[in-house]
Amino acid sequence: MRLGAHYKGNGVCTFVVWAPRAEIVELKLYTPRERTVPMHRTGRGYWKTEVDKVEPGTTYMYALDRDTLRPDPVSHFQPEGVHKASHVIDHQSFTWDDEAWRGLDIAEYVIYELHVGTFTPEGTFNAVISKLDELTDLGITAVELMPVAQFPGDRNWGYDGVYPYAVQNSYGTPDDLKNLVNECHNRGLSVIIDVVYNHLGPEGNYLRDFGPYFTGKYNTPWGEAINFDDEHSDEVKKYFIDNALYWFEEFHIDALRLDAVHAIYDMSAKHFLHCLADLTKECSRRHKRKFYLIAESDLNDTRIIRSPELGGYGLDAQWNDDFHHSVHALFTGEKSGYYKDFGSIEHLAKSLNEGFVYTGQYSEFRLRSHGNPSRDLPAEQFVVCSQNHDQVGNRMMGERLTTLVTYEKLKLIAGLVITSPYIPMLFMGEEYGEDNPFLYFVSHTDPGLVEAVRHGRKEEFTDFHARGEAPDPQDSKTFKRSKLGHPKKSKGNHKTLLNFYKKLLTLRRQVPALSNLSRDNLDVFGFENDRVLVMRRWKDEDHALVVFNMNADAVTIRMLAYRNKWRMVMNSAAKEWGGERDDTDELLHPEDDLTVDGFSFVLLENA
Repeated sequence: MRLGAHYKGNGVCTFVVWAPRAEIVELKLYTPRERTVPMHRTGRGYWKTEVDKVEPGTTYMYALDRDTLRPDPVSHFQPEGVHKASHVIDHQSFTWDDEAWRGLDIAEYVIYELHVGTFTPEGTFNAVISKLDELTDLGITAVELMPVAQFPGDRNWGYDGVYPYAVQNSYGTPDDLKNLVNECHNRGLSVIIDVVYNHLGPEGNYLRDFGPYFTGKYNTPWGEAINFDDEHSDEVKKYFIDNALYWFEEFHIDALRLDAVHAIYDMSAKHFLHCLADLTKECSRRHKRKFYLIAESDLNDTRIIRSPELGGYGLDAQWNDDFHHSVHALFTGEKSGYYKDFGSIEHLAKSLNEGFVYTGQYSEFRLRSHGNPSRDLPAEQFVVCSQNHDQVGNRMMGERLTTLVTYEKLKLIAGLVITSPYIPMLFMGEEYGEDNPFLYFVSHTDPGLVEAVRHGRKEEFTDFHARGEAPDPQDSKTFKRSKLGHPKKSKGNHKTLLNFYKKLLTLRRQVPALSNLSRDNLDVFGFENDRVLVMRRWKDEDHALVVFNMNADAVTIRMLAYRNKWRMVMNSAAKEWGGERDDTDELLHPEDDLTVDGFSFVLLENA
């Protein structure tokens, strides 16, 4: 049973809605003429009707028991916003030319996370297309869009979405998103979208009028949990699983990033994530190309990505916050909030070696043991970064690393992310050192909700002992301040840093030892007292050695311990990257000493 309005051509459209508690459900059509059409109950709470003289663009709503008028929970487009009528969409009218596209293996992903509204001055899907050639030139292979499902107003991160199937109207039309995906595929770029299956936003959230989509059994940071294991939960699971398949099949999306899966509560015998993974695999088989599921979770629980045969849910990968926290605490010195659990070279070395830092030991922040071991899992199951929308935008002032650490540290951090054995992710603007903040912003219409959001933001910073006043999320200036300043990338250190990222990503792609995502071919040694970390990676006869100096002063290392002859392929302290070194092509023998300048790294390949 396909939910929603499905245009069949020749003016015929089928409408299906789930409303198990309603006694009467009617379809209200407003264009081309207003009329009311009765719907017929088909079992398990579904209602259906097929109507003629309906064309794409027809506006409609559902009347529940004659007195409650609501947009379609499976609306595919809400051009007038979250409170107005839904529009019929003809998904078959778009002309795709990506037939030859079979996607990339996830091990080839270099992810670029962006927010459509702030990535360009225009803030639209079409405007993103104008930047795709720059992303491919940078070395990006996968574009990740923060949530694009319909939210209230025209300014939001997207996590207040209330129509999971509808494309955000201020970003463009469904065809505009399809065109963006099509253009990405024509350039060899995979497309990831962020979906939110743990909650819906407060404004325009009418799901509970249709059925028991929510349960009081659990609470989330955003209120009632979605009903994945209570009465009628089969249909709720279907609603969200069908949504995932909708993005894969109608929009040719390559992967979904699942927001905060730790807030998806399901105690049934087969967890929602397991069901979603199974049906995603079936979809992959049907379309003869692999679709991926990437989780965000703060549980450090490998069940999420382990195979069902080993008791897991079978998702493909997950974000590794421990890597981010290790890097951030080490280089900024921040120790508030969850950063109190991090800050040593040992933490960073363990994350590079194993994935998670907390694998069952006691966490001072959580005041309990945290995590389980991840060392045996493939490296391509972990996504790492030094910045992302959460870690930047959930700071009170939205500061990026550019404004928190020195230019030399920025290069050193980039080296850690890009030469790691994991899938690297960049946050938009990181590659050229964007210094505009990325702030939290909304455009709600309910004054009470606006005040609640303002108060909630203040409360959120208690653990981080933040001082001062947070920018007003409702103020349009907060949104405008968060837009990227693309012209910067052609000037000064911004231009140098951009070229630095391009070089690093080229080496990651071209050096076999770096392109091979394997922890079996990896040695990492951290020297706490010297504040030095050495990482050796290899594939067959190709070896790479990366020496990171987290000191302000230079350090010297005897190459005898590493035996091979080594050729220096990159030195972050070289003159071309704004440093003072000339020895970018230096050949090193076992009896030689290697000097690494303060807050820099060198990348060597065996000669």
